[in-house]
Amino acid sequence: MSSSTMSSTPPAPQTRRRRPAGEVVLGVDTHRDAHVAAVLSVMGTALDTGEFPATAAGYRDLLKWARKWGAVMRAGVEGTGSYGASLSRYLLTQGIDVFDVNRMDRADRRRRGKSDPLDAQNAARAVLSGRARARAKSGDGPVQIARMYKLTKASAVKARRQAINQLKAVLVTADPALREELAGLGNAELFRACARFTDASSREEVGEESVLQATRITLGLLAHRIGQLSEQIRDVDARLARLVKCHAPQMLEVVGIGPDTAVTLLITVGDNPQRLDSEASFAALCGVSPVERSSGRRQFRRLNRGGDRQANAALHRIVFTRLRVDPRTQDYYERRIKEGKTRREIVRCLKRYAAREVVHLVRPTQS
Repeated sequence: MSSSTMSSTPPAPQTRRRRPAGEVVLGVDTHRDAHVAAVLSVMGTALDTGEFPATAAGYRDLLKWARKWGAVMRAGVEGTGSYGASLSRYLLTQGIDVFDVNRMDRADRRRRGKSDPLDAQNAARAVLSGRARARAKSGDGPVQIARMYKLTKASAVKARRQAINQLKAVLVTADPALREELAGLGNAELFRACARFTDASSREEVGEESVLQATRITLGLLAHRIGQLSEQIRDVDARLARLVKCHAPQMLEVVGIGPDTAVTLLITVGDNPQRLDSEASFAALCGVSPVERSSGRRQFRRLNRGGDRQANAALHRIVFTRLRVDPRTQDYYERRIKEGKTRREIVRCLKRYAAREVVHLVRPTQS
């Protein structure tokens, strides 16, 4: 036996060190209290998964953990408009391109099952494959302010409509003398007359209530509620109008665009319109891009039924306002009718033109 063999000692065990592997892609499945994240290589290999609290410190720990595996330049986040909104804003401030990811399709879920780590990996794979192409909104500027006001107005309008319907339903079953007293009044006069019932009831002596008295009090309370909600709506409308005049006054100079329509379109564009690659992407986002429906010898395009329906409705209002008051739009409509186009096809084209005009109006001021 050789001396070299006898004197040899077993080598010390070597620890396997983890090395950053270039660019990696982050995927996040978001929840109210915690987010589950997965890191994938650019080849699609799952490197690691982890769970982090939905807090400012948790966001920092999540990104620090992901960067141990490589440079994080892209991230797919589920629910960038809800549970993932704060995380998306943080990642955007760190120079990461964030893409909004929809939940995986049901067929894939039936085959592979469902879990938070799988959802996080699928979010990252959606970015790698190019299936997730919608960039997340930054949500940190005037458009986010407008979104908050718009949310407040929508709930107030809904509550006021409900209160009006309840008031009129109470009138249907009210005493005939009370109905005759309020008959023939318009809405404004009706609400003012009903509001006076509450003031009168406060001066009455306390005693046993009658059905008529309870009806009057109910009508008065509903009328006061309607008045308060109307005041809130007027206040929010004024705030929205000031916001548009301050940050996008050029939109109000266009025929057919008022403050409410402008706010709706600005919310769709977001605080970072550079996330929209082209005017065609904005048209698709609003659901006004043409969709091929050709088959055989028939060449046909139908209306796009997807996209942001609020933005689609705003463009619809612009088009029909222009059809009433804009001579240029009226001439275009008549010319296309003579060419054999249907009214629906012409409206689709006009909505597409309106979307092109809007995106060119917004880009210079938001960049």
